[in-house]
Amino acid sequence: MAVRWRGTRARVGDASPGTGRRRALAGAVRRRLHEAELGPAPALLALAVTWMVFQGLNDNFLSSRNLSVLSVDIVGTGMIAVGIVFVLLIGEIDLSVGSLAGLAGALFAALNVNLGMPEWLAVIIAVICGAAAGAVHGFVFAKIGVPAFVVTLAGLLAWNGLMLYLLGPESSINFSDDGLVAMLTSRYFSAAVATYGLAALGSVAYLLLSYHDRRHRSAAGMPCRQVREIWARTALLAVVAFAAVHVLGRFEGLPLALLIFLGVIVASDFFVRRTRYGRQVLALGGGVEAARRAGVDVARVRIAVFLVSGALAAVGGLFVASRLTSATTVPGSGMLLINAIAAAVIGGTSLFGGRGSTWSALLGVLIIQSIASGMALLGVEPAVQFMITGGVLLTAVVFDSLARRAVEARGRA
Repeated sequence: MAVRWRGTRARVGDASPGTGRRRALAGAVRRRLHEAELGPAPALLALAVTWMVFQGLNDNFLSSRNLSVLSVDIVGTGMIAVGIVFVLLIGEIDLSVGSLAGLAGALFAALNVNLGMPEWLAVIIAVICGAAAGAVHGFVFAKIGVPAFVVTLAGLLAWNGLMLYLLGPESSINFSDDGLVAMLTSRYFSAAVATYGLAALGSVAYLLLSYHDRRHRSAAGMPCRQVREIWARTALLAVVAFAAVHVLGRFEGLPLALLIFLGVIVASDFFVRRTRYGRQVLALGGGVEAARRAGVDVARVRIAVFLVSGALAAVGGLFVASRLTSATTVPGSGMLLINAIAAAVIGGTSLFGGRGSTWSALLGVLIIQSIASGMALLGVEPAVQFMITGGVLLTAVVFDSLARRAVEARGRA
């Protein structure tokens, strides 16, 4: 007789309650493998392996100092990668984000240093210009029909040229190292009450939101998480949050840049998964014609997506400039663009649209920057770092392609 376990009573032939649970777990794993729905698991595994390898090669890799530096270094690229996630969700690409990031930094520095404009106003103008440039890309793509690849490639060249023009012959503009923008990456919170309080607040907020979501989904007759799973996820989040606060607190404290980055990720994740606009973005990534028949204004959603990408590219550019306390040509060199796209894909966002999360940006940029940090500690030349990052990116894309083919084959069956 088949072995089954239901509730608290075993049928004849059951070996033990643990056997049934193990079989149920194995079945769930097989279903997720078959459905190609591993979520962030591959990225988390890659990050764990990366950290273990570099820690084994150099004891300083997981030191408080190195992790603190790493937590700030990921923010500029990570912000841009969040915008890239939005574009990838509709199955498109934005090649202009690196140039827009550089343009935002150059525009801020030119307005603040050369024209004497207050920093807060220069920041607002820089972000608005990034959003406007993204909206122009989206309009040309959505309304005129020029492929997004071509539109954003033209933007890459045009905005890079404008950045060089603003920076002038010296190709850089230094600004105050104690001003608003510089503070973005130099400000730390060291008080234990504040740092551990934020970790506790985040954990409690997640628990309450999870219960709220469960109640609404249950009332609507939709599948929802079990109470045990909610508590397990909350406990895991609390462990990670308190451990991060403890480790970072041993150096200078909790970086303001990291808090802002996490806030943007949480807000954008809520935006994608919980709002009507986010559902339209995912629907568009699943198929343009199907989305149009479902009543989605395709052109409007496309323009909005590129607007978000441009705005976040500008924000990321300001964080890059903050780290350097100067506006330079570095963001427009191409590596920032490559790393941002690679971060989104390595983190688990599909290149084919319709599948991904803004948390992919965090996981992906952590992997990329961890490789860079580990290589720097080992004194390895950048060429090797590029080759390793390229190999990781190729692995992620191959996995994404195989997952898509599996889904398509299952749909034809």
